[in-house]
Amino acid sequence: MDFNVKKLVGEAGTAISRLVQLTEEKLGTSERTELDSHFENLLERSDATKMWTEKLLKNTEAVLTPNPGYRVEDFLFEKIEKKRPNRLTNLEYLGLDMMEAGNVFGSSSPYGSALIKVGQIEQKLGTTEREYIGAVNQSYIMPLRKFLDGEMKTIMKERSILENKRIDLDSCKNKLRKARSIQGQQAAQKDGLNPQVVMEQAERELRLAQAEFDRQAEITRLLLEGISSSHASHLRCLHEMVQAQANYHAQCHTIMQSLATELANCLKPQPAPMLRVNSEELEVISPSSSPVVDDKFTSFAAFKSTPVP
Repeated sequence: MDFNVKKLVGEAGTAISRLVQLTEEKLGTSERTELDSHFENLLERSDATKMWTEKLLKNTEAVLTPNPGYRVEDFLFEKIEKKRPNRLTNLEYLGLDMMEAGNVFGSSSPYGSALIKVGQIEQKLGTTEREYIGAVNQSYIMPLRKFLDGEMKTIMKERSILENKRIDLDSCKNKLRKARSIQGQQAAQKDGLNPQVVMEQAERELRLAQAEFDRQAEITRLLLEGISSSHASHLRCLHEMVQAQANYHAQCHTIMQSLATELANCLKPQPAPMLRVNSEELEVISPSSSPVVDDKFTSFAAFKSTPVP
């Protein structure tokens, strides 16, 4: 219990000391330890990487799943069940409606038959789209989200620790500066303290704070430099996404070209039936059932014969 109380008091004292240091920095009455230019560049690149990775991830998900409600549902399912729900795409819904309408209009009619045929193709396109979405999710979205939830969170945590160590270091520097000043020595004597002992204590605290700051700066620097390898990994993921997108559009193009050709053949005008005329009757003969054409065959649209007297 005593240990917990002492720890709580120590943490409260540290928090107050940091608050005082930050306030003095804002007012310009205290110095601030600056990082070198290389470290600052690493920090800027880290911020840019985080911001743009989050934006790319969000926009890619919006392209693959335009419905925001579905995106929320996918996110929750991935967190709870570790997989996305298996739902039909809009193309598959359209295909189902087309097939149903074709059956209502009659599968033997030209329009109904065409609706059924197009509906089947739309369903096939929808299946291809679902496969494409799954491929992009595996090759691009999941690696980016893993990077943000893992490596980037670690970097932000270590950066926060480094900032606290920097504040502690500057606070110790200011404390030592005050202890060495005439006003600080007079204040120590007034409180019944030995000014030399106060300075030695401040110097020990400064050395400890400097060592902790240097150690944390090195840890943070290594993590920041690791972003280069993350960029290389993201480049490979981007290539896989582009390849999946190219395959998807190529498959869709092939499917639709085949459908367009088939429908064009169905729309070609059929040759008009031929009529055979004799003295007693009128009979319609299709071209395929009339192997011989003689002078008794004509191409009149309609004819009614009259017996010769």
